[in-house]
Amino acid sequence: MNQAASIAKSIGAVEDPTKMLRNLICSSELSFLMEAHDGLSAAIARQAGFKGLWASGLSISSALGYRDANEASWTEIVDVVERIADASGLPILVDGDSGFGNFNNARLLAMKLLKRGGAGVCLEDKRFPKMNSFVGDRQALADIVEFSGRLKAIKDITGSDLVLVARTEALIAGHGLDEALQRADAYADAGADALLIHSRKSDAGEILAFAKRWQKLPIVIVPTKYYRTPVSAYRDAGISTVIWANHAMRAAVAGMRAVCSRIVAEESIAGVEPEVATLEEVFGLLRYDELISAQDRYLPQHG
Repeated sequence: MNQAASIAKSIGAVEDPTKMLRNLICSSELSFLMEAHDGLSAAIARQAGFKGLWASGLSISSALGYRDANEASWTEIVDVVERIADASGLPILVDGDSGFGNFNNARLLAMKLLKRGGAGVCLEDKRFPKMNSFVGDRQALADIVEFSGRLKAIKDITGSDLVLVARTEALIAGHGLDEALQRADAYADAGADALLIHSRKSDAGEILAFAKRWQKLPIVIVPTKYYRTPVSAYRDAGISTVIWANHAMRAAVAGMRAVCSRIVAEESIAGVEPEVATLEEVFGLLRYDELISAQDRYLPQHG
């Protein structure tokens, strides 16, 4: 079934991704970032009409066949970010995990991301190696002063050329609202441009309580677990940005599993063919028409 008619028009080229990401995050209007984990998912998000992307550590690791526990190296992450940037042209906030080590590893990561298409980086206040926030209960947090040093190192080396988002896992680790507020204050003082507050609860109560008490920087949230909360609640709370953090990857897993299972069971692709994207849709996403035009211009004509 061809669903191209339901897809929104692309937003067009973005000339200054860092400026656009900063505008999105600092806007008085609620903004949305869509997860991307490779060039194809980035192109789909762009075609759907998203104005910015979240290069998810979980999704990129999963697509590479790794667990979200710093098994993928920072160089592998940077390579994928470059593909996302080339395929979309959109501003990308990159999930930098905990910085892949100390302050020096963090600033190396930031410099490489800036060169390879990243518009911003988000660092979480965990020790290295980190574990995905929703796996297990042993979420060890970094020392506040040491983590602030990582943030300062990134800010010193990139200045305003890269948007720096500090992410506190205080609520994830069960330390409560006061600890989250203390860490948020320290990270603001260290030079962060925005603060991501994370939660693993199924309701947004502690996130909204944090937003009510802390307004020093734009607040970014990831409602993966408290997805039933209406977006209007975030607007009312003055939340800056919502990240849809892993749904493209999870949709791909569900879709590929269903198609593969049917092909095995039916020993045919006839049944699934109407339900998958056409080749023409794939060609359109990846701008094959530009390649054809280039061939006409640059390759010799024979006849």
